[in-house]
Amino acid sequence: MGAQLRVYRQKIRSASTTKKITRAMELISASRIQKAQARMVSAAPYSRAVTRAVSAVATYSNIDHPLLTEAENPRRAAIVIFSSDRGLAGAFSAQVLREAGELRTRLEEEGKEIVNFVIGRKAMQNFAFRQRSVEKSWTGNTDQPEFETAKDIAGALIEQFIKSTDEGGVDEIHIVYNRFVSLVAQTPEVVRVLPLEVVEGVEEPGDTEIFPLYEFEPEPNDVLDALLPVYIENRIFSAMLQSAASEHAARQKAMKSASDNADKLIRTYTSLANNARQAEITQQISEIVGGADALASAK
Repeated sequence: MGAQLRVYRQKIRSASTTKKITRAMELISASRIQKAQARMVSAAPYSRAVTRAVSAVATYSNIDHPLLTEAENPRRAAIVIFSSDRGLAGAFSAQVLREAGELRTRLEEEGKEIVNFVIGRKAMQNFAFRQRSVEKSWTGNTDQPEFETAKDIAGALIEQFIKSTDEGGVDEIHIVYNRFVSLVAQTPEVVRVLPLEVVEGVEEPGDTEIFPLYEFEPEPNDVLDALLPVYIENRIFSAMLQSAASEHAARQKAMKSASDNADKLIRTYTSLANNARQAEITQQISEIVGGADALASAK
């Protein structure tokens, strides 16, 4: 009984230590979610403004631009996967990798060769384990994204898209990331960024409205040359902000679940330890009474 009681007490101490760690990580993630959400909100107006500007030029200029042109027979497609650098975030990285795998399957069924770009150590470890090639990777600060990283990623993607497929370029570029819906829901999202698909369409005017007229200076082609790289950088940075907020929310949820499980283990082992202690006391009393009876009988 004594050995069993020591085992239960050791398990209680272990669960208590684990609970302290998970509770601390839960509180840290909760504080960082607020900052991540604030960054998302502050970046939204600029994102909408850039999207409207690109939409206006692309809609009313009627010009062909390399970043807007669909390939007649696309042969190669790039997939950019946004994962995390650290674990202990539940299914955060697993669900985006699963979504990327489904996208890979669909594109391969269309006869396209896949080129992989990965962001975050978790995706890197997954690809290394599966022995899949990676064209380029970025790691570090996935939970606190920086715009310079987004510019680097966008530059690499645009360079890859402008190249011909015979020189190792790609005809399509898709990004896969976790979209922040709420503190309890983060859903994997797939977006094709190149050839460009303008997200905000042109609304039909009402009865009292007229279509706007646009004049471009310099030429529309020059405007697109300046705007499109900014638009791609903004889409990448927006995905990074969404992914960072989702990572913090997923980690907070996972750590809260771990803390609740530790509480449950502590209660279970405390009850078992009490039962073992009670059984030990009962056994000791029985031995004392038995010994006293034996001495009385000997007299």
